[in-house]
Amino acid sequence: MSSERLVALFGQLGRSGLGPPALVLTLIAMMVVPLPPLLLDVFFTFNISLSLIVILAVIYVLRPLDFGVFPTVLLAATLLRLALNVASTRVVLLDGHTGTDAAGRVIQAFGEFVIGGNYAVGIVVFAILVIINFVVVTKGAGRVSEVTARFTLDAMPGKQMAIDADVNAGVLSHEEAAERRAEVRAEADFYGSMDGASKFVRGDAIAGILILFINLIGGLAIGAGQHDMALGEAARTYALLTIGDGLVAQIPSLLLSTAVAIIVTRMSQSQDMGDQIVEQLFGEPRVLIVAAAVLGLLGIIPGMPNVAFLTLAAVCGGGAWMAARRREREQTDTSEPVAPEPAPESIDLGWDDVSEADPVGLEVGYRLIPLVDRSRGGELTGRIKGVRKKLSEAYGFLIPAVHIRDNLDLPPNGYRLTILGATVAEAEVQPERFLAIDPGQAARGLDGTPTKDPTFGLDALWIDGSRREQAQALGYTVVDPATVVATHLNQVVTENTHELLGHEEAQQLLDRLSRSTPRLVEDLVPKLLPMSLLVRVLQELLREGIPVHNMRRICETLAEYGARTQDAAALVAAVRVALGRTIVQRIGGVVGELPVITLDPGLERLLQDSLQEDAEGGGGIEPGLAETVHTRLIETAQRQEIVGEPAVLLVSPTLRPWLARFLRHGVPNLNVLAYNEVPENRSLRMVAAVGGQ
Repeated sequence: MSSERLVALFGQLGRSGLGPPALVLTLIAMMVVPLPPLLLDVFFTFNISLSLIVILAVIYVLRPLDFGVFPTVLLAATLLRLALNVASTRVVLLDGHTGTDAAGRVIQAFGEFVIGGNYAVGIVVFAILVIINFVVVTKGAGRVSEVTARFTLDAMPGKQMAIDADVNAGVLSHEEAAERRAEVRAEADFYGSMDGASKFVRGDAIAGILILFINLIGGLAIGAGQHDMALGEAARTYALLTIGDGLVAQIPSLLLSTAVAIIVTRMSQSQDMGDQIVEQLFGEPRVLIVAAAVLGLLGIIPGMPNVAFLTLAAVCGGGAWMAARRREREQTDTSEPVAPEPAPESIDLGWDDVSEADPVGLEVGYRLIPLVDRSRGGELTGRIKGVRKKLSEAYGFLIPAVHIRDNLDLPPNGYRLTILGATVAEAEVQPERFLAIDPGQAARGLDGTPTKDPTFGLDALWIDGSRREQAQALGYTVVDPATVVATHLNQVVTENTHELLGHEEAQQLLDRLSRSTPRLVEDLVPKLLPMSLLVRVLQELLREGIPVHNMRRICETLAEYGARTQDAAALVAAVRVALGRTIVQRIGGVVGELPVITLDPGLERLLQDSLQEDAEGGGGIEPGLAETVHTRLIETAQRQEIVGEPAVLLVSPTLRPWLARFLRHGVPNLNVLAYNEVPENRSLRMVAAVGGQ
C-alpha cells in the first residue's frame, strides 16, 4: 500500500470517528496477543518516528496553544510504548534462549550495535538515560507544568476583567471578546491537561526501570531453569535483549519528555522558537563581545586547546559585529523622517498652507511613535478604529477620524488628546511596560512604579511584562499602553460627543432618512426649521447622553412642534418626551421597576418659584440652598451606586433642564428625568425624597 493511500485511510478513519476506538483496541490487543518479531520491528520503528515527529512539531509550533492536542498525543504515545514493552517482554522471555534476534532486528541492533554487545556498558548507558529522563527532564517538566497550570488558573479572573475593560473601551468587539475568552479558557484547559500529562511521562520512566529488572531477572531464571542454559550465557543473552528493549523504549521516552519540557517552558507568544532564541540569546552584542574576550584569554594560555578556544572566540566576535550592524540598521530605519525641503520663496502662501482644527486629535511623544506605526507592529491605530466603531454605533452618527501626529514639544512618553483643536487631556504611558490598575480590591505585594490610571484616576502600577500574570492573579486589571490610550480616548470622546456633530454630520443623517421618508425631510429643513436649529437640538440630545439613532422619531416630533416654537430648549424637551421609552430603557433596562429619587414638594415648589423670578429678572436661587441640594443629591446617588442601581432624579418638566445643567458635572452619574418622559406602562419605585432642610 502506498504512503498516499495509507494517509488517506487514516484520514478517513479519523473523520468517521473510528480512529480513536481503533487505536485503543489495537493497544489493548498488543498487550494480550503475542506479536511476531517482524511486527515488533514495525511498531518500534513507528514509535521512534512518532517521537521524532512530536518533538519537531513542538519546536516549530508558534505558540503552545496551537498544539492543543499535545496532551492527548502524549498519552497515546505513552500507552503505545507501554504496550510495546509488554509485547517485547513476552517475546524475550518466551524465545530469548534462541538468540539475540528472538525479539526482532530493532532490539538486536540496539543491544549489539549501539552498545557494542557489552551488556555491562548497556546497563550503564541505560542507567544514565534513565537518570537524565527521570531525574532531570521529567521531574523539571512536571514541576513547571504544575506551577504554570496553577498560575494560569489563578490569572483567569484578571484576564476576564481585562477583556471586559477592552470591550467597555471599544477596543474589542463582542465577537473578538468571545474569541479572547475562549482562548483564555483554552489556555487554562491546555496547561491543566499538561499538568496531568506530565505525570504520564513520569510514570512511564518509572515503568521502564521496573520492566528492565523484570526482564533481566525473569530471563535469567527462565534461561537457566527451563532451557538449561549456562548462567553466563543466559546472562549475556537476556541482558543484551533486555538492554536493547530498554533502550528502544527509553529513547522515545526521552524525546517525549524533552517535548513536554520545551512546550511548558515556552512563552505564550506567537513567534518561532528559533527566532526567539536568536533574538534574545544572541541579539545583544555586548554578551558576545564579553564571551569572545573570555574565550580569547583561555585560548592564549599554554597547554589549553588553543585552536578550539581561539576559533570560538573569533566566531563570537563575528557574531557581535553582525549583531551591532543589525542594530545600527534598525536604529537608522526608525530614526525621525527627514524634514521636507522648504518651498522656493517665489511660491506664495495659499489657503492650503493653513491647517484646520482637527475634530479629534491625538499627539504623541517620539517614544510613542511605534504604538501608532503599523509597520512596526503598532496596535493603537487598530484600537482607535475600534473605539470609533463602538461610539458610532452607540450614538448614531459617524465619529470623525482621529488625526494622529507626533509632537516634539511633548515629553517622550506623553500624549495629548484634542477636540476641535483644544486640548482636553494629557497623560504619559510607558511603552515597554504594562499598567496594572487596582479596581479597589487587589492584593498588595506587586512591585512596580506607582501612578494613576489616566482615564478614571484609579491607583495603578507600571509593571514589567514578566509580572503580568502575577498582577492578574492578585486581582489587578492589566492593560497594555495602547489600551490605556484607547480607553482614555474613548472617555474623552464620550464626554464631548455633542461637539463632534456639526452641519455636515446632521446633513448625512438627513440624507439617510430621506431614502425612506423623503417628504418628512423636505417639509422639515429648511421649510420649517433652519439647519442650525436642528443641529442645536441634536447636540443637546448628545450632551445628555441620548443617541440620535431614531432620526425619524426626532424629525417627526420637530415637525409637529416646530410650527409652534423655534426655541431650542422647548424642542429638546418635546423630543425627549417622544424618546422617553428609549431614554428609560438605557437607564434602567427593559423590565423591572425603575428606582427614582424625588424632591420634597416644598423644595420643588421653592425651586420653581426661584427659577420663575430669575427668568423675570427679579431674583434667583439662594447659593446656600443650591449647595445643600447639590450635596444631598450626591449622597443619594452614591448610595444608589453602592447597591448597584441607577440613580434617577424625577422632577417636573419645568425644573428638568435647569437641574440637568446644574448637576451635569457635579453628579455625572445622576440621570434627571421629567414626569412626562416616563412611559405610562413603566412602574416606578421611590427610593428617596431629597429636601432642602
